[in-house]
Amino acid sequence: MQAFTDYSMIYAALGGFHYGDMLMQLFFFIVLLLLVRKFAWGPVMNMMQKREDYVAGEIEAAEKSRAEAEQASKEAMEQLKQTKQEAQAMIEEARNAGTRQQEEIIAAAKAEADRMKESAQVDIQNEKEKALQALQDKVASLSVLIASKVIEKEISSQDQEKLINDYIKEVGEEL
Repeated sequence: MQAFTDYSMIYAALGGFHYGDMLMQLFFFIVLLLLVRKFAWGPVMNMMQKREDYVAGEIEAAEKSRAEAEQASKEAMEQLKQTKQEAQAMIEEARNAGTRQQEEIIAAAKAEADRMKESAQVDIQNEKEKALQALQDKVASLSVLIASKVIEKEISSQDQEKLINDYIKEVGEEL
């Protein structure tokens, strides 16, 4: 029963409406609202506004950074593409220069070979002419020799044939 008596006390305390207390509590609640509005509501709202402005600024900065990053990415891709094209052009130019140099070297080698061949032919011709001249000189000296021998002695036809054969042998050995 003890519990029942406790509830009855609470009910008895609550059971009666005290309008003076209610009005006083209402008055203090309104005063509290006015004080909160005057002193706390403004700063809280200012803080919330600042926070909202900060978040909006951060979002705007992030969007701006994203746009800048996207633009930088596009520029980097374009620059990379241009660099690749320049590198390809340089490779092609080097390849063409190598081909030109190869052709020039081949042409120079052919020209040198032709010059050497022509020089060798000239040298061969000169040597041939020298050999012919030497042969002619030898034939002339041998002819003079034979003529002097013929004059020294009167030769018969057999001696003359023998002399000619000896002469031919002598010329053949020297060649």
